[in-house]
Amino acid sequence: MSTTLADLVAQLDAFRSATLAQLGAADSLDALEAVRASSVGRTRGALNDFKAQLPTLAAADKPAFGARFNAVKVELEAAIDARHAELSASAPAPIALDLSMPARRQWRGAKHPVTIVLEEIEEIFRDLGFTIATGPEAEHEWYNFGALNFPSDHPAMDMHDTLYLERGGLLRTHTSPVQIRTLQSYPPPIRIIAPGNVFRRDFFDASHAPMFAQIEGMAVDEGISFVDLKATLANFANHFFGETKTRFRPSFFPFTEPSAEMDVACQICKGAGCATCKHTGWVEILGCGMMHPAVLEAAGVDAQKYSGWAFGMGPARIALQRFGIPDIRIQYDSDIAFLEQFAQ
Repeated sequence: MSTTLADLVAQLDAFRSATLAQLGAADSLDALEAVRASSVGRTRGALNDFKAQLPTLAAADKPAFGARFNAVKVELEAAIDARHAELSASAPAPIALDLSMPARRQWRGAKHPVTIVLEEIEEIFRDLGFTIATGPEAEHEWYNFGALNFPSDHPAMDMHDTLYLERGGLLRTHTSPVQIRTLQSYPPPIRIIAPGNVFRRDFFDASHAPMFAQIEGMAVDEGISFVDLKATLANFANHFFGETKTRFRPSFFPFTEPSAEMDVACQICKGAGCATCKHTGWVEILGCGMMHPAVLEAAGVDAQKYSGWAFGMGPARIALQRFGIPDIRIQYDSDIAFLEQFAQ
C-alpha cells in the first residue's frame, strides 16, 4: 500500500515542530550540534527518512511533497544557524593569550658536579702527557690487595671495610688495580690516570659515601723522584683551584714508600675554619707517594731500573671545594634544583 501525500506531509510537519522545539531548548553549542546531527545531519539525520519515502508516493504527488520537504529543510537549517549565533553571543569570552609573556622555564640538562670535576682533572693531566686507563669494578683480591703490597692481616681487607664477592672476587676499594693491569700490559715509560667508581663499607656522612668516584695517577720511568711527584701535584692544584696553598704531610700506604697526603687551603672558608675542613683551614684532597718496589716487582717491572710514583683523589670531595657544597650527601640526592645550578 502506497503512502498518501497527506499522511507524509503530516509526519513531516510533526517532525518540523519537534525539531524546532529541541533547537529552542538547546542551551549549549554541544547540545545544538547533537540536535543538528540527529535532525538534518547527512548520515543519521531523521529528515533523510522522509526523503527515502518519496518513491512510495504517486507520481502526481511527488512534486508537491518535494517542495514541502525542501521548505522544511531550509527552515530547520536557518533555525540552527540562528540558534548557533545566539548561543555564541552568550558564551563567555575566551581567555586572551598574551603572546608577549615569556615561556615557562624548562629544565635544562646538566652534567653532575662530580662529572665536571672528573673531566677537568682529566684535561689537566692529559696536558701533562698522561693517558686515561680503565679497569673492571669487580676485581680479584690479588689485584686489589696482593699486588699492592697489602699484608694479609691489613684492616682494609676486613669484611667491615670491603665488599666481597664469590670465588675471591670483590668490589674494588680503589682504582689502583688499574695501575697493576697497565704495568702488566705496557713497558715503561708510563703515565696514566685511572678514573672510576670504587666501593667501601663507609658510613654515609657529610664527607663519606659507600660508593664514590676516584681518580688515581701513576708515572713510571727511569730516574723519577719525589720531587717530580710534588711538582706535578702542586701544578695540578694551581691549575684546578687557581693559585692556592698546598702542603704535604707524611703518611703511610702499603703500596707507596715514602707516602704523603696533600692538602689544599679550604676553598669554602678560605682557611678560616669550617665544618668541611673540620675547622683546620685545610682539606685533604689526595694521598700519594713513591711506588713501593714490591708493587713494581709484582707487576713484572724491574724495580732496580725503574721507579715511579702514584696518587689517588676523590672527585666528589674536590667538588665540595670547587662549588662550595657543604655536604657530600647533596651530590647523591638527585635534587633537580641542585643539579640545575650546573646547567651551562
